Amino acid sequence: MAEDRKGGRGGGQRQSSTGSTQGGSRGGSQGGRTGGRSGGAPQRGAGKPGRSGADGPRAGGGARSAGATGGKPRNAVGGKPRGAAGSGTSGKPRGTGASSGKSRSAAGGPARTSGGSRFAGKSTEKRAGNRYGAERPDRRVAGPEPEPRTAEQAAYDGPDLPEHITGKELDRGVAAQLKGLPEKLAARVARHLAAAGYYIDEDPELAYQHAKAAKARTQRLAVIREALGEAAYAAGHYAEALAELRAAKRMNGATAYLPIMADCHRALGHPEQAIKLAHSPSVANFRPEAKAEMTLVESGARRDMGQLDAALRILELAPLANKSRAPWVVRLRYAYADTLEAAGRLNEALTWFHRTHAIDGEELTDAAERAADLERRIGD
Repeated sequence: MAEDRKGGRGGGQRQSSTGSTQGGSRGGSQGGRTGGRSGGAPQRGAGKPGRSGADGPRAGGGARSAGATGGKPRNAVGGKPRGAAGSGTSGKPRGTGASSGKSRSAAGGPARTSGGSRFAGKSTEKRAGNRYGAERPDRRVAGPEPEPRTAEQAAYDGPDLPEHITGKELDRGVAAQLKGLPEKLAARVARHLAAAGYYIDEDPELAYQHAKAAKARTQRLAVIREALGEAAYAAGHYAEALAELRAAKRMNGATAYLPIMADCHRALGHPEQAIKLAHSPSVANFRPEAKAEMTLVESGARRDMGQLDAALRILELAPLANKSRAPWVVRLRYAYADTLEAAGRLNEALTWFHRTHAIDGEELTDAAERAADLERRIGD
């Protein structure tokens, strides 16, 4: 499917597990970005969205389980944190003034040698050799070349941290979980988590590397495993995402990760496991947007197995007629229209593409283009 990362694989928006920026709450069951093969609605910014259900998993899906890295729907690892007006946190980091990168000589004054030389002002030509004019041999022995960093060491170092990312962007609940760490370690981990949230939409692989650096420093916190799981999912590392989210679930018992975990099973070629997770008892207690995410994943898994009628029945049990214009309603309608088209029910599909477009004020989908295409095909 040609959805962008905001669509992901299961059809919904990703619900972050990596630290909400600017005070977002860590609601466990918010709707996430599990869009993709299950027929979820594509997002803006990725060219023309394709037919949901036809393609493999997209990097950048995922139901964000609000918490560790911020994101768009009050979650944790989401988009770039917004700074307060005039704070300068959302633009380029400011330089350090006159001293940034310039010596005194570059600024117009003389470059002073450290400590000042007592030979200053005297010719140093003779001092380059001995008293007979012969050049002194260089007896200095070059030290060994530094060994290259191992993969484990490189993961620990992590990518460079931008100066404007301080770690204060994290949700309070996430920051509170880091307080048991030594102060300097907590500050470093917080900056890597915040950086993962900053980059997860525009550069998910970089976000993933930042989350790995956080985990390399401490693995005992569920919020860090959660952050790495979400970032790995966004970057398309589905096996690692599944392993990390399972670890987080064992540590804190949260079930908000289930839609992402189910979609990871789909990506790894195990749709039956995705369906099994969709029938977990805890899904009944999900909020509407989270239930929609799981519905999209389950219907997509049925499509993966060639069971179009079953996929349609699952979607028909969802609140397709909900009058809300929330993204999860848009995605459900789009998935239903897309599945109807895949089943050859073109007139019904056309009706639902129009109904999707009618509530898609944010243009999350290409429903209008799909409707126009179907009208031409039906007219022919």
